[in-house]
Amino acid sequence: MATKHEQIIRHIMSLKVGHKISVRQMAKQLNVSDGTAYRAIKEAENQGLVSTIERVGTIRIERKKKEDFDRLTFAEVVNIIDGQVLGGRNGLHKTLNKFLIGAMELAPMKQYIEADSLLIVGNRIEAHEVAIQKGAAVLITGGFDTNEQIKLLADEKNLPIMTTSYDTFTVAEMINRAIYDQLIKKEIVLVEDILTPFDKLYYLHTKDTVDRWYDLNEQSAHTRYPVIDEKKRICGIVTTKDIIGKDRSALIGKIMTKNPLAVQMKTSLAYVAHMMVWEGIEVVPIVGETNTLQGLVSRQDVLRALQQIQRQPQVGDTIDDIVSSNLAAIEDDQTVFETSVIPQMTNQLGTLSNGVFTTLVTEASSRLLQHMKKGNLVLENLTVFFLKPVQIDSQLMIKPTVLEAGRIYAKVDVEILHGQKRVGKALLMGQLIDR
Repeated sequence: MATKHEQIIRHIMSLKVGHKISVRQMAKQLNVSDGTAYRAIKEAENQGLVSTIERVGTIRIERKKKEDFDRLTFAEVVNIIDGQVLGGRNGLHKTLNKFLIGAMELAPMKQYIEADSLLIVGNRIEAHEVAIQKGAAVLITGGFDTNEQIKLLADEKNLPIMTTSYDTFTVAEMINRAIYDQLIKKEIVLVEDILTPFDKLYYLHTKDTVDRWYDLNEQSAHTRYPVIDEKKRICGIVTTKDIIGKDRSALIGKIMTKNPLAVQMKTSLAYVAHMMVWEGIEVVPIVGETNTLQGLVSRQDVLRALQQIQRQPQVGDTIDDIVSSNLAAIEDDQTVFETSVIPQMTNQLGTLSNGVFTTLVTEASSRLLQHMKKGNLVLENLTVFFLKPVQIDSQLMIKPTVLEAGRIYAKVDVEILHGQKRVGKALLMGQLIDR
């Protein structure tokens, strides 16, 4: 039987896109407490089923498909630009295909306005009307309002007309940045992207016997199964090692490996991969808020996904990507590296940021250990002895020195020089993994 939390999520999924959602109304309708309704609505927001907008409320939106990550709904735009909705609230769930800055005369502007686009414009009433008539939403910059006739037209056509105190350039930058951030997130694979869902799993109950393990083994040829209780909560894992030598009438709950390591839907694939390596485990259960079993990932699933990622083109560069691509070994010496401090690597004062310093010393140490064929470094401890301010456009030299390097452990001393002057020094310790 589904929990109250699950019942609310299912109810939200059954609502029409654009439907307004209230905590009190939901609690009363489904006979649950306000707290339970609130937590379920927040979970629905995390799942991309609803969106909460200040002075508007929470509305049901269409969950995005994977390929639509580079698009935003108008509801998301309102949140990004701290805006207010003047009209057309029932269209907030719609997705914008592109946006247009209305900085030209009205006649040529008409040629570029398309349905499902967003016109970003100032206090130009006639432009607002033309956009709505052509099926486009409107974002008014500079904190301006529009007239009542246009608000009624927006309501009639279910096209949002919004206002923000930001100027046109800032708004365009904010929307671009939001799209770029989502493109980067698209490249971060989560366990929910690769798991085997609960309805396709083979699993055991605590009250099953070892005989049931043999039945499942014949059906699936698998040897590892999650164990759940009557409420679908994960209790343990049973493998071949657990059942060898056990009587076939023995209870699974007595012989299983209890308290297995488990992760949630939004856990990154990279984290699960490392966990499997460190702990030497083959399968990881995926659980929900109440520890209920949602699915399972195996080592084979993770390896396939990692191989797939390597074949995919990367959409956006993170700061780590930028720093790494800007770091190069000195031609005659593959143990010393150099880089230049570009604007993306600086903080608000225009000097090298602490995070970038950490990335530089870690990346240089990792490359040196790979050059020495010692394996891949997984950082465990980093001690920064000092870091002096380094200005933009400075040319830096990074000199890592291996102090210790065994089969599974390494210690590296790193210093960073600007000309002949030492501007940073750090000590790294970590484990080595041989791919």
